[in-house]
Amino acid sequence: MTLVINIVAFQIGWFACVLGAANALPLLGPAVVAGAVALHLARSSRPAQEFALVLFAGVLGAVWDSALVTIGWLSYPSGNLVSGFAPYWIVAMWMLFATTLNVSLRWLQNRVALAVIVGAVSGPLTFYAGAKLGGVTFLDLRSGLIALGIGWAVILPLLSEIGARLDGVETRSGKAHV
Repeated sequence: MTLVINIVAFQIGWFACVLGAANALPLLGPAVVAGAVALHLARSSRPAQEFALVLFAGVLGAVWDSALVTIGWLSYPSGNLVSGFAPYWIVAMWMLFATTLNVSLRWLQNRVALAVIVGAVSGPLTFYAGAKLGGVTFLDLRSGLIALGIGWAVILPLLSEIGARLDGVETRSGKAHV
């Protein structure tokens, strides 16, 4: 049941972030994400470790997405507190993504090559879907998609490894709490 809750919470949070930003309601996503993260932490066997993972992903995402904005490949319609930086709702989305690393994306742990491929393909596709919904604009589509593919080919294996090290979902018996 934890797996289903994790997948559903992530999807609801993702849509709240993207559609909220696209419709000038950028606080909607972070509010939903806060609830999803709280639920995830409440269901975790070691919430402090999971919270550290959530914070790490938020910082990494803020730096990465801010770089893409600063370079001029991406632009966001709302939620930008400081020009040239990622909006707060996309940082919230990174934090939400971290809640999947030890649950619905656990299967990527210790599979670096697979994580590279999944990241290289799913990262750009997810952003492209977000663009179609109005949550992000590609100022240079080709360069943006290539950068996202390369970045996510590095980021997903990195986050999977950090997730495994900070695993607060696994029970003392060594089995995932799903």
